[in-house]
Amino acid sequence: MTQARPYGGVDAADRLARRRRRLLEAGLELLGVDIDPAEVTVRGICQEAGLATRYFYESFSDKDQFIAAVFDWVIAEMAATTQAAVAAAPAERQTRDGMANIVRTIGADPRVGRLMFGAQVSNTTVIRKRRESEALFVMLAGQHVQTLTRRPGNERIKAFAYFVVGGVTQTISAWLAGDITLSPDELVDQLSAIVDAFGESSLFRD
Repeated sequence: MTQARPYGGVDAADRLARRRRRLLEAGLELLGVDIDPAEVTVRGICQEAGLATRYFYESFSDKDQFIAAVFDWVIAEMAATTQAAVAAAPAERQTRDGMANIVRTIGADPRVGRLMFGAQVSNTTVIRKRRESEALFVMLAGQHVQTLTRRPGNERIKAFAYFVVGGVTQTISAWLAGDITLSPDELVDQLSAIVDAFGESSLFRD
């Protein structure tokens, strides 16, 4: 088998990974603004990335797979940093530090907030990926409650996790839309206080 030779000191696998990263970054730039994803084209993606169209198809079969990959890339980073923030915090600060990480990430890159929480969504792939991310954060929220209450998972904890994730999502969406005018720190304080107020262990007894 012929092995691809390094070009400019970079082997073929690294070049592919770098091109894929450039495409994902271009996707976030395009999808993280107020543009209908239906108007995003492969040509436009490649133009934003500064790559020839042929390089798109070495990593993605079509635009829907690409949009899903952009969302997965963003949500994986958000989930990882939020888990790390919670794990590093003392028990009494875990809720606040987790919320702070989410709000801080959105503040540092508003495109992430618009992609994950923006109110105007019509693209079926984005809708599906948001539902999948909701399931991921419900699982993480449930695990967090189990740790804090030292109780095994049950349906009450699951219901609370769905309540928390749904409420936080809607609140952040309203904040991004300007319907809530709290500062980032005030938003974190408010969300954390609400979650902690409902987080009494007595709510989770079978």
